[in-house]
Amino acid sequence: MDAYSQYNRKAWDDQVAKGNPWTQPVSPEQVQAARRGDWSLVLTPTIPVPREWYPPLIGAEVLCLASGGGQQGPLLAAAGAHVTVIDNSPAQLANDQKVAERDGLDLVTVLGDMRDLSVFPDDHFDLIFHPVSNVFIPDVLPVWREAFRVLHKGGVLLAGFNNPVLYLFDFERLDLGELVVAHSLPYSDVSDLPEEKLRKLENDGSPYEWSHSLDEQIGGQLAAGFVLTGLYEDIDPTSVLGKTLPTFIATRAVKP
Repeated sequence: MDAYSQYNRKAWDDQVAKGNPWTQPVSPEQVQAARRGDWSLVLTPTIPVPREWYPPLIGAEVLCLASGGGQQGPLLAAAGAHVTVIDNSPAQLANDQKVAERDGLDLVTVLGDMRDLSVFPDDHFDLIFHPVSNVFIPDVLPVWREAFRVLHKGGVLLAGFNNPVLYLFDFERLDLGELVVAHSLPYSDVSDLPEEKLRKLENDGSPYEWSHSLDEQIGGQLAAGFVLTGLYEDIDPTSVLGKTLPTFIATRAVKP
Protein backbone atom coordinates (compact mmCIF):
# COMPACT_ATOMS: atom_id res chain seq x y z
CA MET A 1 0.00 0.00 0.00
CA ASP A 2 1.34 3.44 -0.91
CA ALA A 3 1.68 6.26 1.62
CA TYR A 4 -1.36 8.12 0.29
CA SER A 5 -3.60 5.07 0.72
CA GLN A 6 -2.25 4.52 4.22
CA TYR A 7 -3.00 8.12 5.13
CA ASN A 8 -6.51 8.00 3.65
CA ARG A 9 -7.25 4.73 5.45
CA LYS A 10 -6.62 6.41 8.79
CA ALA A 11 -8.43 9.57 7.67
CA TRP A 12 -11.60 7.64 6.82
CA ASP A 13 -11.39 5.70 10.06
CA ASP A 14 -11.26 9.10 11.75
CA GLN A 15 -14.28 10.26 9.72
CA VAL A 16 -16.24 7.30 11.08
CA ALA A 17 -15.33 8.31 14.63
CA LYS A 18 -16.44 11.87 13.88
CA GLY A 19 -19.80 10.79 12.47
CA ASN A 20 -19.35 11.91 8.86
CA PRO A 21 -22.78 11.54 7.17
CA TRP A 22 -21.32 9.13 4.61
CA THR A 23 -20.32 6.78 7.45
CA GLN A 24 -23.76 6.44 9.06
CA PRO A 25 -25.24 2.94 8.63
CA VAL A 26 -28.83 2.38 7.56
CA SER A 27 -31.42 1.60 10.20
CA PRO A 28 -33.25 -1.70 10.76
CA GLU A 29 -36.38 0.00 9.44
CA GLN A 30 -34.63 0.86 6.17
CA VAL A 31 -33.43 -2.72 5.81
CA GLN A 32 -36.93 -4.06 6.39
CA ALA A 33 -38.33 -1.63 3.83
CA ALA A 34 -35.72 -2.78 1.31
CA ARG A 35 -36.79 -6.38 1.86
CA ARG A 36 -40.29 -5.28 0.83
CA GLY A 37 -38.88 -3.62 -2.30
CA ASP A 38 -38.93 -0.08 -0.92
CA TRP A 39 -35.38 1.23 -1.31
CA SER A 40 -33.25 3.73 -3.20
CA LEU A 41 -29.56 4.56 -3.35
CA VAL A 42 -27.50 7.56 -4.39
CA LEU A 43 -24.22 7.63 -6.29
CA THR A 44 -24.04 11.40 -5.81
CA PRO A 45 -25.40 13.66 -3.04
CA THR A 46 -29.10 13.98 -3.82
CA ILE A 47 -30.53 12.23 -6.90
CA PRO A 48 -31.57 8.59 -6.45
CA VAL A 49 -30.19 6.19 -9.04
CA PRO A 50 -33.03 5.31 -11.46
CA ARG A 51 -34.38 1.85 -10.70
CA GLU A 52 -34.14 0.92 -14.38
CA TRP A 53 -30.36 1.34 -14.15
CA TYR A 54 -30.08 -1.77 -11.97
CA PRO A 55 -30.01 -5.33 -13.27
CA PRO A 56 -32.32 -7.82 -11.53
CA LEU A 57 -31.00 -8.05 -7.96
CA ILE A 58 -32.47 -11.33 -6.72
CA GLY A 59 -29.49 -13.66 -6.55
CA ALA A 60 -27.18 -11.18 -8.28
CA GLU A 61 -23.49 -10.94 -7.41
CA VAL A 62 -22.90 -7.30 -6.44
CA LEU A 63 -19.65 -5.52 -5.64
CA CYS A 64 -19.87 -2.31 -3.64
CA LEU A 65 -16.60 -0.72 -4.74
CA ALA A 66 -14.99 1.70 -2.25
CA SER A 67 -18.50 1.80 -0.82
CA GLY A 68 -18.15 0.95 2.86
CA GLY A 69 -20.10 2.60 5.63
CA GLY A 70 -23.14 0.39 6.04
CA GLN A 71 -25.28 2.32 3.58
CA GLN A 72 -25.41 0.90 0.05
CA GLY A 73 -24.29 -2.69 0.63
CA PRO A 74 -26.90 -3.60 3.25
CA LEU A 75 -29.80 -2.26 1.19
CA LEU A 76 -28.66 -4.14 -1.92
CA ALA A 77 -28.37 -7.30 0.18
CA ALA A 78 -31.82 -6.73 1.65
CA ALA A 79 -33.13 -6.36 -1.91
CA GLY A 80 -31.93 -9.90 -2.63
CA ALA A 81 -28.35 -9.64 -3.86
CA HIS A 82 -25.22 -11.46 -2.73
CA VAL A 83 -23.12 -8.44 -1.76
CA THR A 84 -19.39 -7.98 -1.38
CA VAL A 85 -18.15 -4.63 -0.04
CA ILE A 86 -14.52 -3.67 -0.64
CA ASP A 87 -13.15 -0.56 1.02
CA ASN A 88 -9.84 0.89 2.23
CA SER A 89 -11.20 1.76 5.70
CA PRO A 90 -11.57 -0.95 8.36
CA ALA A 91 -13.95 1.28 10.30
CA GLN A 92 -16.21 1.75 7.29
CA LEU A 93 -16.27 -1.99 6.69
CA ALA A 94 -17.05 -2.57 10.37
CA ASN A 95 -20.26 -0.59 9.83
CA ASP A 96 -21.28 -2.95 7.03
CA GLN A 97 -20.45 -5.97 9.16
CA LYS A 98 -22.51 -4.64 12.08
CA VAL A 99 -25.57 -4.10 9.89
CA ALA A 100 -25.17 -7.50 8.22
CA GLU A 101 -24.99 -9.24 11.60
CA ARG A 102 -27.80 -7.16 13.07
CA ASP A 103 -30.19 -7.87 10.21
CA GLY A 104 -29.00 -11.26 8.92
CA LEU A 105 -27.86 -10.05 5.52
CA ASP A 106 -25.93 -11.89 2.79
CA LEU A 107 -22.95 -9.54 2.84
CA VAL A 108 -19.19 -9.99 3.15
CA THR A 109 -16.48 -7.35 3.49
CA VAL A 110 -13.00 -7.14 2.01
CA LEU A 111 -10.29 -4.68 3.04
CA GLY A 112 -8.53 -3.42 -0.07
CA ASP A 113 -7.72 -0.79 -2.65
CA MET A 114 -10.30 0.04 -5.33
CA ARG A 115 -7.53 -0.09 -7.93
CA ASP A 116 -6.61 -3.71 -7.16
CA LEU A 117 -9.40 -6.28 -7.32
CA SER A 118 -7.05 -9.24 -7.75
CA VAL A 119 -8.80 -11.11 -4.93
CA PHE A 120 -11.78 -11.51 -7.30
CA PRO A 121 -11.90 -13.73 -10.40
CA ASP A 122 -12.64 -12.55 -13.92
CA ASP A 123 -16.25 -12.30 -15.05
CA HIS A 124 -17.72 -12.69 -11.57
CA PHE A 125 -20.08 -9.79 -10.75
CA ASP A 126 -23.42 -8.71 -12.21
CA LEU A 127 -23.27 -5.19 -10.77
CA ILE A 128 -20.62 -2.83 -9.41
CA PHE A 129 -21.89 0.08 -7.31
CA HIS A 130 -19.18 2.76 -7.08
CA PRO A 131 -20.32 5.99 -5.39
CA VAL A 132 -18.15 9.11 -5.27
CA SER A 133 -14.86 7.73 -3.93
CA ASN A 134 -12.20 7.72 -6.64
CA VAL A 135 -11.54 11.33 -5.68
CA PHE A 136 -9.46 9.79 -2.88
CA ILE A 137 -6.91 8.14 -5.20
CA PRO A 138 -4.40 9.79 -7.56
CA ASP A 139 -4.95 7.45 -10.51
CA VAL A 140 -8.44 6.41 -11.58
CA LEU A 141 -7.82 4.44 -14.78
CA PRO A 142 -6.91 1.19 -12.94
CA VAL A 143 -10.34 1.33 -11.27
CA TRP A 144 -12.11 1.13 -14.61
CA ARG A 145 -9.85 -1.61 -15.95
CA GLU A 146 -10.33 -3.77 -12.86
CA ALA A 147 -14.09 -3.14 -12.82
CA PHE A 148 -14.31 -4.28 -16.44
CA ARG A 149 -12.32 -7.43 -15.69
CA VAL A 150 -14.41 -8.62 -12.74
CA LEU A 151 -17.80 -7.95 -14.35
CA HIS A 152 -19.25 -10.66 -16.52
CA LYS A 153 -20.55 -9.94 -20.03
CA GLY A 154 -23.61 -7.74 -19.70
CA GLY A 155 -22.59 -6.65 -16.20
CA VAL A 156 -23.35 -3.09 -15.10
CA LEU A 157 -21.07 -0.44 -13.58
CA LEU A 158 -22.82 2.39 -11.73
CA ALA A 159 -20.38 5.17 -10.83
CA GLY A 160 -20.50 8.62 -9.26
CA PHE A 161 -17.75 11.24 -9.33
CA ASN A 162 -16.98 14.92 -8.93
CA ASN A 163 -17.12 17.50 -11.67
CA PRO A 164 -13.42 18.52 -11.80
CA VAL A 165 -14.36 22.21 -11.97
CA LEU A 166 -14.99 21.94 -8.24
CA TYR A 167 -11.24 22.00 -7.65
CA LEU A 168 -10.59 25.28 -9.44
CA PHE A 169 -11.68 27.36 -6.47
CA ASP A 170 -10.20 28.44 -3.16
CA PHE A 171 -11.92 26.07 -0.73
CA GLU A 172 -11.92 28.43 2.25
CA ARG A 173 -13.43 31.26 0.20
CA LEU A 174 -15.93 28.78 -1.26
CA ASP A 175 -17.11 27.99 2.27
CA LEU A 176 -17.77 31.72 2.65
CA GLY A 177 -19.87 31.78 -0.51
CA GLU A 178 -17.19 33.29 -2.75
CA LEU A 179 -16.05 31.83 -6.08
CA VAL A 180 -12.36 32.65 -6.33
CA VAL A 181 -10.26 30.70 -8.84
CA ALA A 182 -7.12 29.50 -7.04
CA HIS A 183 -5.99 26.22 -8.64
CA SER A 184 -5.24 24.75 -12.02
CA LEU A 185 -6.38 21.28 -13.09
CA PRO A 186 -5.60 18.52 -12.49
CA TYR A 187 -5.60 19.32 -8.79
CA SER A 188 -4.02 17.43 -5.87
CA ASP A 189 -4.17 18.27 -2.17
CA VAL A 190 -0.67 16.91 -1.63
CA SER A 191 0.97 18.98 -4.36
CA ASP A 192 -1.25 22.06 -4.76
CA LEU A 193 -2.18 23.11 -1.24
CA PRO A 194 0.21 25.50 0.52
CA GLU A 195 2.15 23.73 3.26
CA GLU A 196 0.20 25.32 6.11
CA LYS A 197 -3.16 24.39 4.56
CA LEU A 198 -2.01 20.83 3.92
CA ARG A 199 -0.91 20.49 7.54
CA LYS A 200 -4.30 21.84 8.67
CA LEU A 201 -6.08 19.29 6.48
CA GLU A 202 -3.99 16.51 8.01
CA ASN A 203 -4.52 17.78 11.56
CA ASP A 204 -8.25 17.84 10.91
CA GLY A 205 -8.12 14.19 9.86
CA SER A 206 -9.51 14.93 6.39
CA PRO A 207 -8.61 12.58 3.51
CA TYR A 208 -6.43 13.66 0.61
CA GLU A 209 -8.31 14.40 -2.61
CA TRP A 210 -7.37 14.52 -6.29
CA SER A 211 -9.32 15.88 -9.23
CA HIS A 212 -9.79 13.71 -12.31
CA SER A 213 -10.65 14.98 -15.75
CA LEU A 214 -13.80 13.92 -17.57
CA ASP A 215 -11.44 12.29 -20.04
CA GLU A 216 -10.25 10.04 -17.19
CA GLN A 217 -13.66 9.53 -15.62
CA ILE A 218 -15.82 8.98 -18.71
CA GLY A 219 -13.20 8.42 -21.40
CA GLY A 220 -11.43 6.04 -19.03
CA GLN A 221 -14.53 3.85 -18.77
CA LEU A 222 -14.81 3.76 -22.56
CA ALA A 223 -11.10 2.98 -22.94
CA ALA A 224 -11.49 0.08 -20.51
CA GLY A 225 -14.12 -1.39 -22.87
CA PHE A 226 -17.38 -0.22 -21.33
CA VAL A 227 -20.37 1.06 -23.30
CA LEU A 228 -21.92 4.12 -21.65
CA THR A 229 -25.71 3.75 -21.39
CA GLY A 230 -26.73 6.51 -18.97
CA LEU A 231 -25.57 9.77 -17.38
CA TYR A 232 -27.01 12.47 -15.15
CA GLU A 233 -25.67 15.45 -13.22
CA ASP A 234 -26.26 16.36 -9.57
CA ILE A 235 -25.44 19.22 -7.21
CA ASP A 236 -24.02 19.70 -3.74
CA PRO A 237 -26.86 21.61 -2.07
CA THR A 238 -24.58 22.69 0.79
CA SER A 239 -22.13 24.53 -1.49
CA VAL A 240 -22.43 27.90 -3.21
CA LEU A 241 -20.93 26.22 -6.27
CA GLY A 242 -23.86 23.82 -6.29
CA LYS A 243 -26.14 26.81 -6.80
CA THR A 244 -24.13 27.75 -9.88
CA LEU A 245 -23.56 24.49 -11.76
CA PRO A 246 -23.76 20.71 -11.36
CA THR A 247 -20.84 19.48 -9.28
CA PHE A 248 -21.37 15.71 -9.55
CA ILE A 249 -21.93 13.21 -12.35
CA ALA A 250 -23.33 9.67 -12.32
CA THR A 251 -22.88 7.17 -15.13
CA ARG A 252 -24.23 3.77 -16.10
CA ALA A 253 -21.93 1.58 -18.19
CA VAL A 254 -22.19 -2.00 -19.45
CA LYS A 255 -19.56 -4.59 -20.28
CA PRO A 256 -20.52 -5.73 -23.81
